[in-house]
Amino acid sequence: MRHQRYPAASRMGGTTMIEVLVTLVILAFGLLGVAALQGKMQMGTIESYQRAQAVVLLEDMTARMQANRAAAANYVQSTPAGTGDGQPDDCSALAAGAPRDVCEWSNALKGAAELKAGAKVGAMVGARGCVQQIQAPDPTKGVCLPGIYQVTVTWQGVHKTLAPSLTCANGLYGDDGYRRAVAEHVTIGLPSCS
Repeated sequence: MRHQRYPAASRMGGTTMIEVLVTLVILAFGLLGVAALQGKMQMGTIESYQRAQAVVLLEDMTARMQANRAAAANYVQSTPAGTGDGQPDDCSALAAGAPRDVCEWSNALKGAAELKAGAKVGAMVGARGCVQQIQAPDPTKGVCLPGIYQVTVTWQGVHKTLAPSLTCANGLYGDDGYRRAVAEHVTIGLPSCS
């Protein structure tokens, strides 16, 4: 009668193969998780870049308004500047002041600062800007209310979030959950008012 010398060793050979397969499955799920994380990080980077561009363009218009305080009300528009507006590509024919400033801001919103193969790529996706009057200046003696204006820059985000409460370009991006917005108030005082 012949006895098997290593019966336990022959049973363990299949166990090693199963351990290797389980390790490969765990490794595959880990790599899928890393790939998903990298995709989310890329979307976050794009959103961050667009927000930074929006803040630069927001500061541009607020500086223009503060430099031309006497004509601040002339910056108010009924429709958003930027994507889809009727502003010309060349603003040099317009007189200096609010009309030219709005035209140049519109071109900056459209991405005119950076070209790639003839296409404007220097701004956010679907960038638009609004200037709204929040409070009209009132130089009446004893009242002396400054003019308050809200400058807003909007653009289309990469993924859906809560819609901003700001009304600039509302409904122009399909689902408002893709609309992003930053805003700043500009106060134009009345230094000669008493």
